[in-house]
Amino acid sequence: MIILKTPSEIEDMKTASQIVADCHRHIAQMISPGITTLEINEFVKKHITKLGGKQFTNGYNGFQYETCASVNDVIAHGFPDRRRLEEGDVVKIDIVAEYGGWLGDSAWCYAVGQVSPSAEQLMRVTLECLELGIQQAVVGNRLGDVTSVIQQHAESHGYGVVRDLLGHGIGRNLHESPSFAHIGLPGKGQRLKEGMVFTIEPMINEGTYRMTIDEDGWTARTADGKCSAQYEHTIAITADGPLVLTAQ
Repeated sequence: MIILKTPSEIEDMKTASQIVADCHRHIAQMISPGITTLEINEFVKKHITKLGGKQFTNGYNGFQYETCASVNDVIAHGFPDRRRLEEGDVVKIDIVAEYGGWLGDSAWCYAVGQVSPSAEQLMRVTLECLELGIQQAVVGNRLGDVTSVIQQHAESHGYGVVRDLLGHGIGRNLHESPSFAHIGLPGKGQRLKEGMVFTIEPMINEGTYRMTIDEDGWTARTADGKCSAQYEHTIAITADGPLVLTAQ
């Protein structure tokens, strides 16, 4: 069942979401060769608390960190570690924060120093996929209108769109209805209604869309070892159009 949020509840979700956005604003200044994803994780842990929020992911289904940190061929759900990031790495940092019982969720993709032209293009196209999807997130459209433009744009550049990791409704729970892959057909799927809140989070691979899971049960990698990029926002459907709660 899809849980529609009132305008006041969406404002509460925006507070949680802006805690996440502020973390990302700071991370953008921190990212450079030599930093570790564990150091980024420690910053996020302290910064969420400083802003009056609560971290959410440490303890969620056994996950043990405040962020997901996914480098290069890792698509999502990577563990922060002590490896120092190197020039040319592509790193995705996914953060969830809680405030007043409501959640905000956003992942962002960062270039470490100067990345290759192919990585730069992958990141640019993935961000464009997110922006195109958001433009379709309006009352009366269907989820397929959102996901189809993402798929079409990514595949027009020869990229693969991950199918096995999903966008999702969000509110007091991290994963609510609807859940959806970022592929589809226009005019198909759930009708978008005012008060719906969900993530749009395309994961776009330089090669195949297929993925594998490491033995840790969390780390998702591209099946061919090529690079993956992801950008994610929490979006509210309003009468005035899509409201990006995690806007930076």
